[in-house]
Amino acid sequence: MRTAQLTIDPAFAVGPADRRLFGSFVEHMGRCVYGGVYEPGHPTADARGLRGDVLELTRELGVSVVRYPGGNFVSGYRWEDGVGPVGDRPRRLDLAWKTVETNAFGLDEFMTWAAEAGVEPMMAVNLGTRGVQEACDLLEYTNHPGGTQLSDLRRKHGAEEPYGVRLWCLGNELDGPWQVGHKTADEYGRLAAETARAMKMIDPSISLVACGSSNRTMSTFASWEATVLEHTYEHVDYISAHTYYDPSDGDRASILASAVDMDNFIRDVVATADHVAAKQRHRRKLKISFDEWNVWYQSRLQADLDRRGWVEAPALIEDDFTAVDAVVVGDLLITLLRHADRVGVACQAQLANVIAPIRTRTGGPAWRQSIFHPFALTARHARGTVLRTEPVGPTYETKRYGEVPVLDTVAVHDEETGELTVFAVNRGNTDLELHLDLRGLAGLSGQSHLCLAAGDDPTATNTEAEPDRVTPRQLPDPTTDGGRCSVRLPAVSWNVLRFSPTGG
Repeated sequence: MRTAQLTIDPAFAVGPADRRLFGSFVEHMGRCVYGGVYEPGHPTADARGLRGDVLELTRELGVSVVRYPGGNFVSGYRWEDGVGPVGDRPRRLDLAWKTVETNAFGLDEFMTWAAEAGVEPMMAVNLGTRGVQEACDLLEYTNHPGGTQLSDLRRKHGAEEPYGVRLWCLGNELDGPWQVGHKTADEYGRLAAETARAMKMIDPSISLVACGSSNRTMSTFASWEATVLEHTYEHVDYISAHTYYDPSDGDRASILASAVDMDNFIRDVVATADHVAAKQRHRRKLKISFDEWNVWYQSRLQADLDRRGWVEAPALIEDDFTAVDAVVVGDLLITLLRHADRVGVACQAQLANVIAPIRTRTGGPAWRQSIFHPFALTARHARGTVLRTEPVGPTYETKRYGEVPVLDTVAVHDEETGELTVFAVNRGNTDLELHLDLRGLAGLSGQSHLCLAAGDDPTATNTEAEPDRVTPRQLPDPTTDGGRCSVRLPAVSWNVLRFSPTGG
């Protein structure tokens, strides 16, 4: 059996595990909203049409913040269409996803849903087809106490108190030629800077996210970030990053190493942001909002769009995630935690049905996809300070990323309880024996070892008929001896190792 070593010491702290790292994303795309979070007449729906079973699973998932309403959808969206009496709302063509948008679910319904789910709303403004004034109008409607036309309109619609939205995205993926209102970096950077400046005049307490590149493979990657930040650095708090990993080609060795690419992506964006900071003499370090990430079988999307006309809420990219996909998602979460000093927000895309951890059947049940479990367990146990880990172990060769480590890890230490959680992925096809040196945290004993293993049945999925086919299982508790511990990590697995103070 292959072996690896890992030393954990509280002296090597990265930063706090921000709860905003466990965000999600609700876009008006496919059945994420209609038939996902919202379905009037469903057996579990309340009087407002919010599905109770999806709300319950959202709370179990541990979601902290939810980005809304897009995504590509926001670049052509008029927020005014989604407020006021539902019967008076217009039906519109959504150019992003070639659908008819009824606007039955809008801003006020989302805020109600967010309060029920216990999540922080993260709003995106349309900088594709709209601009400064419309963004300010939306902010006035959501955050101003009253006494103005738009704040009083919110009160008329039933929300007496301001929504108090703190996180705002200045558009979405405007570097992408597929985007309605696509812009050059200079065009977008100037518009974003002026919008940011005006929005902070209305509410200085808000935090703003400038659009970074749509993905790391864009020909303008890094130069886009540099130009945009030269316009916006002093006005914004985050630069966004988006990435998806496609397993469609069947290259399992490479898809299991997707976190290597995400890790490099984060480092590149940080380097670019720090370059602009140095150039403009800023002392403040900008953070990343990694507000779209997931596994996605992207090759299926265009076929879905091409074979239909304009319809309401069609089933769109409702991927069935495998056990291997769940291991990859667990590893991507490890990477986000590892960069907790510079990644301040992260949103898995999306919450329900659309490449989502939660699947539903219209009129029927909701269930947990395989990728639900690593997210829920990481959100539950990653509390405290992220510790730097430098595992030593074997490597393997991949087509996409070259030679990569078999083992990937991160640790989180809860100073209040003394508990330590180690998240570890074995990307290899054979079991791995991991030797941990915990002497820097004296008096710990093994509490539990949860494992989601894909080695035996890598293509297994959770379905309506078999909703628990892929789920973590309990392995023997880790045993410690003199501050040392050895555990067996099954082939192709994501693991949660928990330690607590002896007698605690």
